[in-house]
Amino acid sequence: MNDKMQILKCNNLSKFYSKSSSIFNKQSSRLRAVNKINLELNLKESLGIVGESGCGKSTLAKMLAGLIKPSSGEIEINNRNINDYSNKDLPNHIQYMFQDPISSLNPRKTIYQSLSAPLKYLRKLDERQIDQEIKKIIKEVNLKEEFLNRFPHEFSGGQAQRIGIARVLLSKAKIIILDEPVSALDVSVQSQILNLLNDLQKKFELSYIVISHDLAVIEAICDRVTVMYFGEIAEQAKSKDLFEKPLHPYTSLLLKSVPTINQKIKVSNLIETELPDPLNPPKGCSFNSRCEKRIEKCKNFIPDETIINDRNYKCFNPLNK
Repeated sequence: MNDKMQILKCNNLSKFYSKSSSIFNKQSSRLRAVNKINLELNLKESLGIVGESGCGKSTLAKMLAGLIKPSSGEIEINNRNINDYSNKDLPNHIQYMFQDPISSLNPRKTIYQSLSAPLKYLRKLDERQIDQEIKKIIKEVNLKEEFLNRFPHEFSGGQAQRIGIARVLLSKAKIIILDEPVSALDVSVQSQILNLLNDLQKKFELSYIVISHDLAVIEAICDRVTVMYFGEIAEQAKSKDLFEKPLHPYTSLLLKSVPTINQKIKVSNLIETELPDPLNPPKGCSFNSRCEKRIEKCKNFIPDETIINDRNYKCFNPLNK
């Protein structure tokens, strides 16, 4: 089987929300969440999506999973438009694992009851088959069978995350979106979960889309990385290339923001430190007001995408070129 086989693709994907100015002024304006995104995911590949809060990465991921509808653009899963899948069929191809697995479980149901739902309603298995599948998958995530009769509040964060992983695996979906998969866990437990995800990916030939603020997590688990800023892709590259030699100034800013031992904190001379107003996008490059590499052209023009070998970026004055 070809590891480079494309399993997911999106073209010019955008999401805008309408927002009224005030309770007295009902005139609506468009709030930009995601703007003209193009990306693809290959079989058995891990794609990281990074960026600061509000950049649109979670909105993008939820559109890819079919949880929210895009304003424009197309999504293809296995060379088939996402709109051609029924609501019952789509979860068999792509699953979204939420940041807090406990909150997505019914507190009044045992873990066994919660895990049996996708097998009953998505895969149409009988009781005997359900029992076999659950006991098999609970071992794959290194949990004991006795845990199946317990309730969500009885588990630690690491155990709860393993249950969340087991639930998405039961659907047999080959694409799994991991939303901050280890952000709420202790460092030692984070390592265990990341190793488990790597092992399961190889065993079940899974493809991951990983959303995380933690660049160390992205570097450890992802083959390629997409850097988002203000609803757009600033840079995409293989993980090793991006971490060793970022081209977009925003990517460099993210990497420099990761604290290291004996690192001196550098304070930028630039005034702007926040994302632009999504109701009033800037005329030129959206990163212009925060960029130390900006040139006059950046103020009035939006950079086109530049593609060099296996990476692409949007910048008039890239780094390390």
